[in-house]
Amino acid sequence: METILSRCLDRLICKGRLTLTMPSGTVHGFGDGGAPEVAARLTDAEAVRQLLTRPALRLGELYMDGRFVIESGSIYDMLALVMDSAPGQRNLLGPAIGRRVRAFLERISGRNDILRSRDNVAHHYDLDGRLYDLFLDADKQYSCAYFTDSERDLDSAQRAKKRHIAAKLAINGEHSVLDIGCGWGGMALYLAEYAQARRVTGITLSREQLGIARARAEAAGLEERLAFALEDYRETQGPYDRIVSVGMFEHVGLRDYATFFEQCARLLGDDGVALIHTIGKTTTPGPVNPWIAKYIFPGGRLPSLSEIMPAIEASGLRVTDVEILRLHYAETLRLWREGFMARHDEAEALYDDRFCRMWEFYLAASEAAFRFEHLVVFQIQLAKRVDTLPMTRDYITRNEATLREREEAAHSLRAPRRMTG
Repeated sequence: METILSRCLDRLICKGRLTLTMPSGTVHGFGDGGAPEVAARLTDAEAVRQLLTRPALRLGELYMDGRFVIESGSIYDMLALVMDSAPGQRNLLGPAIGRRVRAFLERISGRNDILRSRDNVAHHYDLDGRLYDLFLDADKQYSCAYFTDSERDLDSAQRAKKRHIAAKLAINGEHSVLDIGCGWGGMALYLAEYAQARRVTGITLSREQLGIARARAEAAGLEERLAFALEDYRETQGPYDRIVSVGMFEHVGLRDYATFFEQCARLLGDDGVALIHTIGKTTTPGPVNPWIAKYIFPGGRLPSLSEIMPAIEASGLRVTDVEILRLHYAETLRLWREGFMARHDEAEALYDDRFCRMWEFYLAASEAAFRFEHLVVFQIQLAKRVDTLPMTRDYITRNEATLREREEAAHSLRAPRRMTG
């Protein structure tokens, strides 16, 4: 088995340098000798067999269990080396039959009903809130930041993301806003305070997030214009003038895409605007990585535009703008990963070493996938009427400038708020 694995890796890895010590003690080298350079070790013969048969699942499991050991470099370096050499290639022995089987099963069973959606959300978002404080920005934005020439640190890039989305929504003081999948409330707070929406309602399926979001609204003195609820989007009543959803559509489930956009159409007023911010794929549709699905985001799925657009068209909504953010999430994840590793001891005190290796693998694999493979972020703007928004995109820049002025004015009046808990 060691010989077979060695031959497979020799074909797979053509960049960088991987030095792999097998359980027998033999050492093999792969790649062209460039950067990155990684030295790793497999601890037992069964680990070799598992890595050969299901690498997309087993590599993460072996790393979590301490059976695939990085001795030089990092797990990110290892994943970057593999993904940069062979983007999308996850089967060491031949055609990805397992991937096609998973895709078929997803087609016939990929539905997240309300109960399953709540369970899936709790699996990830109801973890100890102190974990997220270790690596997120001050506002606890757990989605792709927006990096500009002048906004490169995590806090300012996440603030730029909120500003960019608010500008596209073209909110004024008469508008009511629904935030689907509001997280810890940062976007809703921004829309109430800086975009000056008349009323903002945020919904989430995470009890942990709900408690923090409500506390933040109270601390900001915005309870009269800002409310949060533990609610599934399918249960929400409208209408609203604006709808925003950031980092939630990935959890909808393939068979509920039509349901999601039909509900958006029902909830949105005739002159309304919606903005959907979601991770997506620039390749043909396919199932999510099996390790991510098992350990990180059960029920999650990354859509291709070819899957999203038919559901939008059938709902009666109009696509008015699509922006694709390239590499922004890779940079976001790099900063999250570096922040998490800098506070690794605190994370281990909350959970244990195996959990920390799992979380490191999640952040590293996600960053490498955005940097070397086909993952991007889609920002899809929707409306019911063709004349709801201006004819050119200049209004976005103007709105961003206005929002920035409001941020600066508020900052000059008070010290920045720092998230706790």
